[in-house]
Amino acid sequence: MNRREVLAGLSGAALLGVSPQSFAAEPRLLTVSRRTLEVNGKAASVYDLTGPSGKPGVEMLLGERFQARVLNTTDSDTIIHWHGLTPPYGQDGVAMMGQDPIAPGQSFDYDFANTRAGTHWMHSHLGLQEQQMLAAPLIVRETAEPLFDTQEHVVLLHDFTFRDPQEILAELTAGGGAHAGHSMQHGMMNHSGAMDHGAMGGMMGGMLNDVVYDAYLANDRTLDDPEIVTVQKGGTIRLRIINGAAASNMWIDLGRLEGELIAVDGNAIQPFSGSLFPLAIAQRADIRLRIPADGGAFAVLFRPEGVAARAGIVLATSGAALARIEAAGDVAPPLDLSQELQYGAVAKLRDEPVNRTEMLMLTGGGADYSWGLNGKSSMHDTLFTVREGERIAVMMHNMTGMAHPMHLHGHYFKVAAIGNRAIDGAIRDVVLVPPMETVTVVFDADNPGTWAFHCHHLYHMNAGMMGAIAYTSPA
Repeated sequence: MNRREVLAGLSGAALLGVSPQSFAAEPRLLTVSRRTLEVNGKAASVYDLTGPSGKPGVEMLLGERFQARVLNTTDSDTIIHWHGLTPPYGQDGVAMMGQDPIAPGQSFDYDFANTRAGTHWMHSHLGLQEQQMLAAPLIVRETAEPLFDTQEHVVLLHDFTFRDPQEILAELTAGGGAHAGHSMQHGMMNHSGAMDHGAMGGMMGGMLNDVVYDAYLANDRTLDDPEIVTVQKGGTIRLRIINGAAASNMWIDLGRLEGELIAVDGNAIQPFSGSLFPLAIAQRADIRLRIPADGGAFAVLFRPEGVAARAGIVLATSGAALARIEAAGDVAPPLDLSQELQYGAVAKLRDEPVNRTEMLMLTGGGADYSWGLNGKSSMHDTLFTVREGERIAVMMHNMTGMAHPMHLHGHYFKVAAIGNRAIDGAIRDVVLVPPMETVTVVFDADNPGTWAFHCHHLYHMNAGMMGAIAYTSPA
């Protein structure tokens, strides 16, 4: 089998399911605790989520049953969502959707057949804990040793603030903070009620971010003291990059290197070459890089849109000179969907027709910071119902002045159209819907339950841009 055939087989297994599932002697222990993190010389109390090894998160093999015990050692309720996996209803880790929060000192056991290989992550799905770094990688490998890569490295990104996120949300909902200027969008509507892009263009930079951050982190470190990853001259490395930021879409900037994007959200795509790749909130990107034969030190930067600040790591061969990297550079432009149009999934959906299309309007964002879906702010209200066995298309139309990374729980979807252009797009669980843009996704209703569908911008979600998709009787 050639490389493409192997990848297609692995992606097909992840998409359609694998068996048998091996059972662990006892569940993996995942401990939620508090820790002290120093950022720019100042200490902060943040959350920690460690696995049995004492390191953040979990690594496992495809074919292993997912068995985990989450122990909450903090003084606050919590709950952990397995972002990228498709567990049965009641084990997804979402409060008020099949599971109660885990109280202080208590634990909860998860046990389900996992059919999803790839780069995933786990994070709190309660309140604003994710902003306080309650997140960790969740890597499901196809094989014990990399198939094509001599080395792998996981990078978890965060946007960091010393402020209490509850205070930030309260400030936003009171009409203040970095969002204050966004309410100007209501004065930029033309007579037909559509957004006047000509009026908006002059302040587009101000439309990108709600929260002013103190730092951006890659594996807990700033560019003042970046992580140095030792690589081999002429060697190949696969970076598994997770955007765990609460409210920051980012660009992956490889600088002097060129790489191949080989998977998005844990699903293989036809290799896409470049040195600059978009990564919306909660999305994941697997990028394969070849280090030049003569070696050296190479910065890989992560640039949040609309700001000059950035995070990064350094790939360096032995003995390479390490230069200081400035913590700020050029202001990064807004993410767009120009690359998304070109991604092609390796695994394909079964050849079946779409049963029906649901319209989902992304709404809100005024001075009161009320966001919503179909004009309604909620957290758990049903958006629409499906029957098991249906294939559903969801056409999302963003009527607001900000982009929204939309995430469907319990399922993967195929990006089927951007605007009026139909595409044979990537398989994902998060897709970015830019301002005044329309994105259509297609998913198979194959996991009965009531599933969250929301914007993964943490403050938008907690201010109302969340709902649910509920199953009714079988088709």
